[in-house]
Amino acid sequence: MAAGKGPLDMVKQLRQMQQQLAEARESLATEMVEVTTGGGAVRIKMSGTQECHQVVIDPKLLEQGDAAMLQDLVLLAINQAIHESQVVAARRLGPMASALGPGGMGGD
Repeated sequence: MAAGKGPLDMVKQLRQMQQQLAEARESLATEMVEVTTGGGAVRIKMSGTQECHQVVIDPKLLEQGDAAMLQDLVLLAINQAIHESQVVAARRLGPMASALGPGGMGGD
């Protein structure tokens, strides 16, 4: 424990971090990423909490009748949206996680 930091200070700091984490999670739930594939034929909108909020498929793509291509484009768009939303979450939550690492919370 660092000099001058007692258990009550650490509890207070932990509660502050819990509040910050809750606020970050709330913010991530409303922060959206949007990904398109196939030149805009498939569009996915996903939150920072990796919840899919919208899937849009261009009707022209459906007219082509190529189910395999549609499946590939949807799968690609979903995976890209998940990746981008994870990047957003990591940027938002990263500073809090580093505070818990070595030297965080007053430890050395």
